[in-house]
Amino acid sequence: MSATPQKNRATRRVLAAAAGLATVGALVAAMPAGAHDRGHGHGHKPRTVDVQLLSFNDLHGNLEPPAGSAGNVSETQPDGTVKAIAAGGVEYLATSLRTARKGNPYSVTAAGGDMVGASPLLSGLFHDEPTIEALNGLDLDVTAVGNHEFDEGAAELARLQNGGCHPVEGCYEKGKKFKGADFPYLAANVTKEETGRPLLKPYTVWKKNGVKIGFIGVTLEGTPDIVTANGVKGLKFHDEVETINKYARELDRKGVKSIVALIHEGGAPASTSYNYDCDSPGAGDGISGPIVDIAKGITPKVDALVTGHTHQAYVCTVPDPSGQPRMVTSASSFGKLYTDTTLTYDRRTKDIVRTSVKSANHVVTRDQAKATDMTRLIDRWNKLAAPIASKPQGWISADINGRGSTAPEKPLGNVIADAQLEGLAPADKGGAEVAFMNPGGIRADLVHKASGSEGDGVVTYGEAFTVQPFTNMMNVVDLTGAQLVTALQQQVSGSNEASPKILQVSEGLTYTLDLTKSGADRVVADTIKLNGEAIDPARTYRVAMNEFLAGGGDGFAALGEGTNKLVGASDLDLFNAYLAAHSTAAAPLVPPATDRITVIQ
Repeated sequence: MSATPQKNRATRRVLAAAAGLATVGALVAAMPAGAHDRGHGHGHKPRTVDVQLLSFNDLHGNLEPPAGSAGNVSETQPDGTVKAIAAGGVEYLATSLRTARKGNPYSVTAAGGDMVGASPLLSGLFHDEPTIEALNGLDLDVTAVGNHEFDEGAAELARLQNGGCHPVEGCYEKGKKFKGADFPYLAANVTKEETGRPLLKPYTVWKKNGVKIGFIGVTLEGTPDIVTANGVKGLKFHDEVETINKYARELDRKGVKSIVALIHEGGAPASTSYNYDCDSPGAGDGISGPIVDIAKGITPKVDALVTGHTHQAYVCTVPDPSGQPRMVTSASSFGKLYTDTTLTYDRRTKDIVRTSVKSANHVVTRDQAKATDMTRLIDRWNKLAAPIASKPQGWISADINGRGSTAPEKPLGNVIADAQLEGLAPADKGGAEVAFMNPGGIRADLVHKASGSEGDGVVTYGEAFTVQPFTNMMNVVDLTGAQLVTALQQQVSGSNEASPKILQVSEGLTYTLDLTKSGADRVVADTIKLNGEAIDPARTYRVAMNEFLAGGGDGFAALGEGTNKLVGASDLDLFNAYLAAHSTAAAPLVPPATDRITVIQ
């Protein structure tokens, strides 16, 4: 279309209308996909252009499809029933993203953090180099850092960004140097204590044919509470809202008016189905949790929020401070979903037309073709991992659910706590009387079906590692009975009041959890018993837990008050020793009963 002076625009619109809708339809159809004309601009370029934003979060190095219930997403059917769909795996994620990009000349792919960390053995054994390589291959454009990006500290995060072989283990493949991420990691709210300067880039600007979109990335301010002290040494974590607003102003001054915030913090939708409408009955009514207040505080200069951390699926509109609806999305975890958001970019205002933002989550199904480059990548690393990964550790009679269990007391949580108690009960190993395991540290289920050629029911080292990938050292400490009671109350109060973190407890510890009450009262103090005896507030108990909990992690300040510390073996070593001691091919380990915590709903 030829350029037309501004004053003739109205006349031209009338003429087009008079010429009949068929002509207009033909004009629109003839335009390239994603460049629909909404009121003609100058020259040949249409006034608006549709930018496709593809996003996902919390991949956690799950290159292969996650096993068992951890690999399912819930989908509500038209008749109201809920169906589980097997999803995830980067071979399928790559295919999904590549298929989605077809016909979209303006497409940008962003992530909400926790791409690495707490990874299965295939990635974790190699300090997550395989995952960075896969993300490069997926054409990821940008990601925020999550808390797990700090698991191995700032120097290791810098290596993942910039490349170079591991300082201790060196290069994993002969003659091959690790190249690092070819996408920027953004950490706007993480500064170095010494200099006050940002640890990594706070934002980046994606550009194509004059279209500019700024991305600001932050992790949750509470990262130091959920990462080991070594991981966050020398770093400061700042308020998410203040940080995003500061950099949104900076981008705005630089002429970047379209802004997306990548936030590693999330919410809890009222339904776990990925296709649940969380704008029912009203905008954002179906979601709660920290992201709601964050979304309400972020400047209207920001046009969309890609979130994560809670491993939930939602596409909501939460009103911004000016009352305008704004998209807030999250795509579950482990590469099981991706979000496809259409951002309509106005070339004249350089801003996103908020009223026409559309978004939906899509399942990364396993019935589509695998991306062959990802299959090759997985095979290559699997060959390197095989000698360690395939070693049998024990046998199970059925699935023992951990990550996939939504109950406060998880069968696999009981196995892990029992393994820790058994390994650390001998006097020379710490004399533990009770063990606690943090629920978030259980990263998978133990699945009966074979993952490779080991045979059904065999637990391999790789599978055990995937359940407990942090290799936390175990601690045994002195705590008084009073401190024990306080610790159990901290599961449901303080920073854990809104979303309780229920510790997994070893055999012999029993109590009642009354969810009809509020705060600390939900742990009924006079029901807490160890081996049938009431806890004596004045007595000293020897308590086993991993170093993360012993440092007061996850809001358990009382557990951080332990004295007379003895450092034991790693959690993974104790877990494997327990499997070896309690199972044989003929007598596999049976999923334990979950009768330690009596729950009143």
